Amino acid sequence: MGLKGTDGEEILAKALELGARPVAPARAVEFLRELARLGAGFRLLTYPGSMGEEEAGEAGLVPEVVGRISERTTAEDTRRAAAELVEDGVELLLFVGGDGTARDVQAAVEERVPVLGIPAGVKNYSAVFASTPRAAAELVIKFLRGEVPLRRAEVMDVDEEAYRSGRLYARLYGHLLIPYEPVLVPGAKQASGEEEQDQQEAIAKYVAELVEPGVTYILGPGSTLEAVARALGVKKTLRGVDVFRDGRMVLADANEAQLLREAEAGKCVILVSPLGGQGFILGRGSQQISPEVIRRVGKGNVWVLATPQKLSDTQLRVDTGDPELDEEFRGYLKVITGYREFRVCRVI
Repeated sequence: MGLKGTDGEEILAKALELGARPVAPARAVEFLRELARLGAGFRLLTYPGSMGEEEAGEAGLVPEVVGRISERTTAEDTRRAAAELVEDGVELLLFVGGDGTARDVQAAVEERVPVLGIPAGVKNYSAVFASTPRAAAELVIKFLRGEVPLRRAEVMDVDEEAYRSGRLYARLYGHLLIPYEPVLVPGAKQASGEEEQDQQEAIAKYVAELVEPGVTYILGPGSTLEAVARALGVKKTLRGVDVFRDGRMVLADANEAQLLREAEAGKCVILVSPLGGQGFILGRGSQQISPEVIRRVGKGNVWVLATPQKLSDTQLRVDTGDPELDEEFRGYLKVITGYREFRVCRVI
């Protein structure tokens, strides 16, 4: 929906009114199915109904159900569930959500037991999330076998109101202990530094020369795409997804439905840049560019832009929410890294 998160009753109601669909249940089922497939002896404890019991059943697992929930769950249910599960002796606490959920879990358990997040939020600035639900399942199995160490990881969140207006205020709320393996846990999101600006301008100059009349260009979020917009003579929303065609910005801060209409109307190109510190080129941070949008545009019309500095610090990843589409992008792809400069990079 392009709302930059759904923390709070009012913004959640707006998202549902616009037709948003809950993401966390499907991500939980995907994780649990993969966990069951990988196989290992474990006891699965969960809270009732929509807080885990239903998802476990859909994944073919029979959990031990503890606690109680209200008819409409809130952050208080999350905090109570986390605390009670720890009291019941769980060795690893798993949650599905974004930074708001991570904050609730951290407030309830602090660093008493290891915790791992399965990403299902818009922001995911915290370093406590596995890269994908499947990566989370692999990491859990490694943890159960004693094959990975624990690491202290940051719980971060941003001011959503400021975020929606293009300002980024990130705050550290605390730490959680997580099972850690670099390939499976991307770390906290990082902003681009001033030293990257010249590299971004070189990329932007080249992209501006590649732009063709009549072609629609979907510009993802981030400072590299903001530099591209400047080179095209237009202004974009730093944290949003915008649409450019024939010398002007035709849509600012577009949502999925708007992008689908543009993709159906004619040739379309998607321009994205990896999230600093995490490396996601699709999915995380730009869910408006959904699997449906990507498929209509076509993999061959997705341009990835990244400065050499960012590539030296970041492993490229995808997490669109569609495992089959993610698999199509894994492997090697060409990345624009400067003025008429490219690098072939691996997406894990």
